[in-house]
Amino acid sequence: MSLLHAHHNHDGHRHGPGEHVHAPIETAAGPEERGVRVPGKLRYVVAALVTSFAVLAACLVLVGPSEAVVVTRFGDPVRVLTHPGLAWRLPPPIESETRVDLRLRTTSTGLQDVGTRDGLRVLVQAYVAWQVPDDAGHVRQFLRAVRNQPDEAADQLRSFVRSALEITASSFDLASLVNTDPAKVQLAQFEQRLGERLSEQVLNVYGITIRQVGIESLTLPAETMVATVARMRAERQTVATERMAEGERLAAEIRSDAERDARVTVARARAEAAEIEAKSRVQAAEIYARAYATDPSLYALLRSFDTLDAVIGQNTRLILRTDAAPFRAFVEGPGGPAGPPAAAAANAGSEPGMAKAGTAQAGTPPGGATP
Repeated sequence: MSLLHAHHNHDGHRHGPGEHVHAPIETAAGPEERGVRVPGKLRYVVAALVTSFAVLAACLVLVGPSEAVVVTRFGDPVRVLTHPGLAWRLPPPIESETRVDLRLRTTSTGLQDVGTRDGLRVLVQAYVAWQVPDDAGHVRQFLRAVRNQPDEAADQLRSFVRSALEITASSFDLASLVNTDPAKVQLAQFEQRLGERLSEQVLNVYGITIRQVGIESLTLPAETMVATVARMRAERQTVATERMAEGERLAAEIRSDAERDARVTVARARAEAAEIEAKSRVQAAEIYARAYATDPSLYALLRSFDTLDAVIGQNTRLILRTDAAPFRAFVEGPGGPAGPPAAAAANAGSEPGMAKAGTAQAGTPPGGATP
């Protein structure tokens, strides 16, 4: 009765007891039930999938190149991820992540007034190339020291570099930093010592690795410039004096060697000349001896002529006896009595110094003849 009554209320007709009324009721109620239940299940499935993907995404950590990820659990670091790629963690708020930049950075100190070992001042500007190493211990240390703030780390690093510059510069003279002679400049040693002083200290305090330290600029203050110019001038004058002294010493050696060689050459030439002259005298004596042995009278006559030629000059005036040698030859002639005494007299008259140029008086002839 209830089914029939419900159907009657639905279409407004009465049906008999034998009529089939179940099929129209099922066809009318089936689509309504499917339209209410099926969309509700889909919503639950979609919500579950979205929630699963959200939880999965929250549990994944992507580590990029040149960076490290510090995973903290309720604020306490539990592990450090340094290798690029995906990693797992518990979803927030249980675990969170902090990214640390591992790229190379540079920091400049600006001009720093430092003192050298010799008491002079110099303005030095240095640069530092640094980075956080990719190991878990130093990454945690960097995170604790500067709270993952690279600018704060750069400020602290500049303070360390200024102190290290002051200490390192006190171990070098100004001439080893500023010099016109490249062989005396020790900037490479200065940079090496500065880097050694910084590396260990900065690594232990901040977990930072120093990759390179260099001198960016080096200038002199006004008073240091004056002192440096004066020192360089004095050095140049010293070098010039040394070179002039060396040149004078070499010149003196050359002159001494030349004079010695000249004296040796002259002495050798004189010895050779004396030897030649002695040989020529020996040869002349031999020739005279042969001539005397051949014809003594002719020899005496020729020697008399030689003597006259040596004694009488252009302005010579002689007053001599004609019967005395060697003028006796003009009176007696070649056939006159001439023997060994006459020859000896001729030889004696040929000796140097027998007669001088000018007016000489050997004797007065009987008739006072003047040739």
